[in-house]
This record gives sequence, C-alpha cells and structure tokens, in this order.
Amino acid sequence: MKKFLGFLLVFCSLQAFALERELIWPKGKMPDPQDHQIAAMTNEVGAKGFKPEKHKVAYLEWFDAPDPSVKKDVCMILISGGSYQNCCDVGLIDYWQKELTKIGVQCVNFVYRTPRPVGLPIYQSAWEDGQRAVRMVRSEAAKRGFDPEKIGTVSMSAGSHLALMLATSSQTPAYEPIDKLDEIPCHINWAIVNAPAYVTTDGETGTPALRDGYGADVKISDAFKFDEKTCPMSLHHGGQDPYSPNGSTLVYRQLRRMGIPAELHLYPGKGHGAFGFERGIEFMTQMGYLGPLGEPEKLMDRFAADVPGVTMTSEDIWPEGKMPDPQPDQCKPYIEWHIPAVLKTTAIQIIYAGGAYNFNRPEDFEVAPARKYLNEKGMAVVVMKYRTPRPKTGLAKHTTAWQDLQRAIRIVRSEAPAKGLDPDRIGIMGSSAGGHLTLMGVTSSRHKAYYPIDDIDKISCKVQWGIGIYPAYSLTDGLESPNSGGGNDDSAVLAPEFSFDLDTAPMLFIHGDADSWAAMNSVKTWEKMRAMGIQSELHTLALRPHCFQEKASPGTGSYTWLDRIGEYLQPQFDKE
Repeated sequence: MKKFLGFLLVFCSLQAFALERELIWPKGKMPDPQDHQIAAMTNEVGAKGFKPEKHKVAYLEWFDAPDPSVKKDVCMILISGGSYQNCCDVGLIDYWQKELTKIGVQCVNFVYRTPRPVGLPIYQSAWEDGQRAVRMVRSEAAKRGFDPEKIGTVSMSAGSHLALMLATSSQTPAYEPIDKLDEIPCHINWAIVNAPAYVTTDGETGTPALRDGYGADVKISDAFKFDEKTCPMSLHHGGQDPYSPNGSTLVYRQLRRMGIPAELHLYPGKGHGAFGFERGIEFMTQMGYLGPLGEPEKLMDRFAADVPGVTMTSEDIWPEGKMPDPQPDQCKPYIEWHIPAVLKTTAIQIIYAGGAYNFNRPEDFEVAPARKYLNEKGMAVVVMKYRTPRPKTGLAKHTTAWQDLQRAIRIVRSEAPAKGLDPDRIGIMGSSAGGHLTLMGVTSSRHKAYYPIDDIDKISCKVQWGIGIYPAYSLTDGLESPNSGGGNDDSAVLAPEFSFDLDTAPMLFIHGDADSWAAMNSVKTWEKMRAMGIQSELHTLALRPHCFQEKASPGTGSYTWLDRIGEYLQPQFDKE
C-alpha cells in the first residue's frame, strides 16, 4: 500500500510499508525548481485524475523488505530511463525489484524530476535529486537492515547516464547543502548500467550518438569526473544501440585504467534496451555483495563423464611428407570428430586449447568440457591438436598452428556432407594462444598460411563464427607476453597479423577482467569488428584472471560461461 510521508528527517524511525513513499526535499528547499517539471512514473501520469501540481518533488518509493530467510545486507536503487523527459521504465522497475527481492535485496525506486530543465544541463535536476536520494537511502540503512556501504544501482538509458554520474562524480556537489542530511556521503558502491545514453561527446547534449560514438575527436563526456569514489560497474549494451555501445566500452576502459573491477556485456544485433540482468546478478555474486562466494569447483570435475552415444574418429591433418614447414621438435597435428548419436543441428564447432604456442592439450579443461557440453546439446564437435612448441626456424610463433587450422577447416568442410553435416556452418573456438589462433582463422582466411598441396586446399577455409576465450597476444603491448599496459592505452593496437579481410566472421568473446593477457584484447577486437559492421558478443568477468573457468564458484559468470556459448550458438539449432 502507498503511504505518503513527505520529507523524512535524518535518523528518524518510522515503520516501512509496501511502496512507502518519501519526498527527498523539504518544502521550499528543492534546488533549481522549474514549473514544467514533475516527478512521477509514466503509469501514474497516465492515470485518471493525475494532478501535476501535486507531483513536483522527487521521491523514493520503498518496496517491501525481502523475506527474512533470504535477506541480505544490501540495497539497490532502481532508476528508470526516459530521455530525461519522463520516467517510463515501469515494467523494468517491476521486473528488477521482483528478481532482486527474491534473492534477498532491499529495493527502492528513485523517481527524479523530468522533463529536462531549461537553461541547465539535461541531467542537472536529476543529478541533484540523485545525490540527495543516495544520502537519504544511506541514512536509513540501520532502520531498514542493510549495510550503508552496500548500496548499488540498476538503471536504464538516461537513468544509466544518471547512474554513471552518481558512480563517477559523487565528490562533485550537484547542489548547495540545505540541512544535516547533506553531510552524509552520496557515493554508491556499485552500478549495473544498462544502455547508458549521452555518454560520448557526439551525443552528450541529449541526442543519440550523432557519429555512432566514433571519431578521433569523440570521447567520454566531461560530465563524468571518475573521482576517487568511482565504483565497480557491470555495463550492458546492445551492439546496434543508437546511444552508442562505444560509450560503454570507453567507460569500461577508464575503469580499467583506474584499477576498478568491472564487467562489460555487449549483445550483437540488439538495439536500445536492457539485456542480461542475470549477468548483473552474477557480477554482484562475484564481487561478494550478496555474501561470501561458494567454494570453487573444478570444471573438469563438473564435466567428468563422457556423453553417451558419441562416436569418435581421428585423422591426421597432413598427408605423409606434405606438411609445410616441418619442425623437428613439434607434436603431430590431428583432428578428432565427436558426433552425437542424435544431431540437433548440422552445424560444426571446432575446438582447440591454448598453451602459449608451446603446448596444447585437447584433453584438458579448455577443450573437453566444452566438447561434452555441445555434444550433450546435440552438436558435432571437431577437436584439433595443432603443432607446438613454437617453431624455431625464424617463423612467427603462430605460423605452423595457423597452417594446421586452415588445413583442418578445409578437411572438416570437405567431409561434412558425408557425415550429414553442413559444410557452410563451421565455427572455431580457442583459448589464450588458441584464442589468438581463432582470431587468425576468423580475420585472415583469405590469406594463405601455406602453399596448396592437393585438391582439399582448393576449398575455402572461411568460417561462419568464432569463439575467443581470453585471447592472448592480440594487442601490440603484449605480442609475446602479458599486456604490459593492460591494453588500456590508445597506443596498444591490434596485432598486425590480423588482416580483418572481407570474410571476417562475427565472434563471441569471454574474458577475465583481471587477466594479465588483458581483456582489452577482446574489447578492442570487438570495437574493430563493430566499426566494420560486424556484430559480435562480448562478456568480461570482474576479478577473474586467465583460465577463469578452470575453478569457479557457483552463481558467477565464470561458472556459467558455457551457457554463454550455448546461447550464442542457439541460432544454429533454430535453423534445423
């Protein structure tokens, strides 16, 4: 039920009710009042009998406390979007609060003044309201049973621009203090940021990004100060959002420069919207906001059993005496076909391991669990072992492996029809050095890795998708070793061996944010592909290092990572 309380003084103690409403400004004290502004969600504005003159002050709307059996010491402020013209995300607010309350999180809806103020920045009155609202939320922590340093936000669009202001600029006062409440800090502790609008300078005045977030003179808006209280974030953005996803990649890069843990989740083909809320919950879990992490589990233990009914056959990649650039110390390359008894797609996934181009183990955690996972779903998997260690005769570290990959793709394509599989639906997947090799296969299939030796080499080695798991050696600050600058500086550019030719395929990237073979390897490749008009998917995982999946705690993105692959490949099943 609703109970209108008016202004609540600091430290006062009143019983909480369902949808309890608190005005955040005392009468006559609200900064920059403007006659055309109101504070109301659009469903309320559209209700019969709505009177604008009674809805002039921004407010908090507290939802019921979670069930005591699951209650956490956490509060989430829910912030609607609406172009700073209204607060329109009624459905999202309802969804977020239900999902968060279910897992024990106290929720409060924050409704700020709209439409945009006249003669001020488009966000100014909302920012004033926001800083005051955070202070009020923090002041009520003891009464409502949460930690005053466990206050997060989840937001959408203009609301996400506002959340970024709260997350990056709390040390800059948005208004002059009016009472004791304004002595309370207004920083937030983390933010789940969906589709932030107006982030880049080509859209900061309140439009879609006029140049799509690109250009040597396009950068992050100076409105965001990135001060010492800037908090961890999980950024979520659609790849075709006119409020450019480059805004999210630029914010992510700045957080990395500052050493602040963050996640970035980018969704191919998606426009303006909120996507992957489950990833936000995993982010909160990984960061420990929802309590201690569960005991890490070994991936190989979780996928110990073989999938029943899978037929395995093996074959060499090269005919005897025909292998290019043979090296005396390298292992023999081969492929293995793993075909389920019941195929639910005719697409084929090729998988191989990493190992710094010094070794690669198809039986280990980078390959075997993914093979079993996809076999269980009904997809044929080809496992490849490529030549390692690195060649010693003046060749680049990846040359012989790239030769093996191109030949393997051609063999798979040539044999697919006889096995009831589609030769034009082939993807490749590798981790670490294998991720670098995947980028070679995805971006450079028109370039010869070796001189043709037979008719198989007349077949295209183009692939239809790639999956890069923490690709290494992809930027110029880490061509032979971990990225010396974390890949964060603009001087760290993509490795010169990637051609990005006209057959470049879309990709899925999954990368640990704390990986010394930096997550920017994946992010900058994603940015390059988007600039080419290629929609790819990307997920980075806060606090997680190289080989993030080898051991992971339940409820985190490092634990559910294979499901990102399953979701990415779902269109291949839908085509059947």
